[in-house]
Amino acid sequence: MTNPVFRFATVDGRQVHWLLRRNCSVTPLQLVWTYFALCVVSMGIGLFFWFQGATLVIPFASLELIAVGVAFLVYAKHSTDGERIALLDNRLIVELECAGKLEKAEFQRGWVRVEPRSDDTSLIELSERGRTIQVGRYIRPELRPQLAREIRSALRMA
Repeated sequence: MTNPVFRFATVDGRQVHWLLRRNCSVTPLQLVWTYFALCVVSMGIGLFFWFQGATLVIPFASLELIAVGVAFLVYAKHSTDGERIALLDNRLIVELECAGKLEKAEFQRGWVRVEPRSDDTSLIELSERGRTIQVGRYIRPELRPQLAREIRSALRMA
């Protein structure tokens, strides 16, 4: 295979890989430190007012920190979400990770159909002999047609 220039893929010899990830600006470790700092500041302010006689500040501050902690946990759980598509010899391997759950599908290169689901900006549907998987969740909708063209091109060239 010649080495074509792909926008979203990495070409390594005869292998082509696409790695599409969620755009997370904060790592889980940074999130833990941010939450810890938020707890220290919030409880410090709450204790100050508790000593001034406002006894309900601590319970409400605790409820607020629990709610923020739950939101941070949901964010951290999805921070590693992504899609990995690999074209290896005669196989197209697709791995979807969502909230730590991995879904894997393997297709024969010669039988794969690549098409948008309903319109040009919909998710890209990869199908083979009745099995279907959708990719493109972590790429802007207007760039999905280009990704579909790349996958089709790589399938033809392999």
